[in-house]
Amino acid sequence: MPSSTSVTLPSARGPISCAYHPVEGATAAVAMVGGGDGGLDGPAKAIYPTLAEDFAAQGVATLRVDFRIHKFPGDVAEGVHDLLEGVRYLLTQGIERIGVLGHSFGGAVVIEAAAQEPRIASVVTLATQTAGAERVASVAPRPLLLVHGLDDDRLKPDLSRQLYRLAGDPRRLELLEGATHSLRQRREDVRVLVRDWFLETLGPLA
Repeated sequence: MPSSTSVTLPSARGPISCAYHPVEGATAAVAMVGGGDGGLDGPAKAIYPTLAEDFAAQGVATLRVDFRIHKFPGDVAEGVHDLLEGVRYLLTQGIERIGVLGHSFGGAVVIEAAAQEPRIASVVTLATQTAGAERVASVAPRPLLLVHGLDDDRLKPDLSRQLYRLAGDPRRLELLEGATHSLRQRREDVRVLVRDWFLETLGPLA
């Protein structure tokens, strides 16, 4: 996989740990956050490092952001603060177009971050919660992809259905049969969906 650099972002609320996968000359990047327990690897058997490898091969950088606070239920405002610090960091690295990806609690974080930060260009949620995502309509006209497992018994797929109804276009809802909250049963499908979505919505990449 591509080399990553450990980056600690200073902030008024405390340091934020990240893993940065730079790509020489990249002008697009994806910032990723996990669920309420934080971490850098994401769901579906650590899909975030795999996606970073996929993106690097296409000239897209990746920043994996760990939340300062790991607790349930999570504080969306605190998570948004951390993610937006990551977005600002990417802007200092010559990145012009930024996509954001979040799982579970992180899904609400990326939606609210996009509502606050117009320089976020594309949004993807995986098995998202709705609490804290009430401003989903503010994502439009930027593209939004919601992915959810039909066998998710922690956060029911109806939550993504609800956000899809509230969102504006362009939007897409993908419900995956046989997938639980972690989406591990459909890992390769999630990988392709997320990879292709960002490559299409963050272009041109050169």
